[in-house]
Amino acid sequence: MRYENIKSAILTILVLLSLLLTWNLWTYQPNYDTMENNKTVAEVTVSEKQEVKKIVRPDSAIFHVKGSHYGTNNPNELDKMMKEMSSWTISDVKNYSDKVENVDDLARGNGYVEFIFPGDVPIELYRSVLNIEGKKIPAFNFNRMIINANQLEKGSGMVYFASTDTQQVYISHISAANVSEFNRDYYKNAAHYPKYFAFKASEKRTFYLPEAKTEMTTYNYLPVTLNSDEFKDALFDDPSFVQKSTVPHGEEFTNDSSKMTVNYDSNILQYINPTATDDNYVASSYDLVKRSIDFVNEHGGWTDPFRYVSNSENERSVTFRLYSTEGFPIFNDNGLSQITEVWGSDQIGKYVRPNITLDLPLITEMQKVTSPSGHEVLALFQSTKNFKPELLEELVLGYQMEKGSDANKLLVLKPAWFYRYNKSWGQITSEDLEGGLVHGLE
Repeated sequence: MRYENIKSAILTILVLLSLLLTWNLWTYQPNYDTMENNKTVAEVTVSEKQEVKKIVRPDSAIFHVKGSHYGTNNPNELDKMMKEMSSWTISDVKNYSDKVENVDDLARGNGYVEFIFPGDVPIELYRSVLNIEGKKIPAFNFNRMIINANQLEKGSGMVYFASTDTQQVYISHISAANVSEFNRDYYKNAAHYPKYFAFKASEKRTFYLPEAKTEMTTYNYLPVTLNSDEFKDALFDDPSFVQKSTVPHGEEFTNDSSKMTVNYDSNILQYINPTATDDNYVASSYDLVKRSIDFVNEHGGWTDPFRYVSNSENERSVTFRLYSTEGFPIFNDNGLSQITEVWGSDQIGKYVRPNITLDLPLITEMQKVTSPSGHEVLALFQSTKNFKPELLEELVLGYQMEKGSDANKLLVLKPAWFYRYNKSWGQITSEDLEGGLVHGLE
């Protein structure tokens, strides 16, 4: 009997122990350390990323007031206007082309304000800047954003998106309160801006040029060379397989399919990927521009204030240009002031850009200079033999970037007038102003 009692006690203990272990298994929660969600490969960024509104922006705003024209290209002023417009709700976007005979005639009416962009802007891209209602809107490009600042239609204001190249016009609407606010904040004060005059070069193209001479500043910069290895790590899929070698005037990085060259004499970095085939693929303007901005953002390549200026669907290319702090475009004969991208069907095929950044200007080297008025520049063209106004595509005040002496290694920005005539860019020099265009027009 005693033996049976002992067995029963042992059995009871084992059952209780089994129940305890089962309970522990059911309720046990391991104390794992939290794992950080890190990328396998660290993201390479040369500089800061930029939003679309910083890259795609108007060059100037022109106010049309009772037959007179006032304008500004001041970035701070334009940013304030665009910030106000970004708070609007823009609705009911429709094709209005058949109701407008000429974009210039629409824009120049009293009460209108034109925001002039340097190149065609896809409306889909600009939806990240403006609040446009509707999941689907027509796909179109524009280089003018036109606001009627003192007239309402059926109780709402009107905003037009127009292209002077295609003569397409799309109309949209904003609230009467938006119109009233913009009128109060900007249009009524338009006379405070510099005065401009209109030069109608052709049926499709009107230039607004400053009435008076413009005071500008000559700058000297000591450029900072960018790290080539950072671009190598950013541009190649697997940097560990990239071979680096020294070549005349610079260095070269290669793998089985791509090559990046850095020329320290020209300060140009060029990346080429021959495997980026086109396969007869033609991207839309929206695809090209968005893809190009995203590509530079991926490695933080906006090392200076670059802006979008043009795209070509046929060549699958997009160009960004460097601008001064006052909002003037900067030109250089060797491409030192621009970024160019050429795309295949799904990969970058060619990427060309400067390998330097301007950093800060030398304050002691700044000089004030006076640039000729629009009247003086226009008179120069009109006195040139064989000048055809319809072939004049652009006429802008800007800066010429030049290299200083080998001793000081400086980059110099000199104010000048620039023109694009029959698809070719040219610069107006002081010699031209004194004795006519030295090289003439082609």
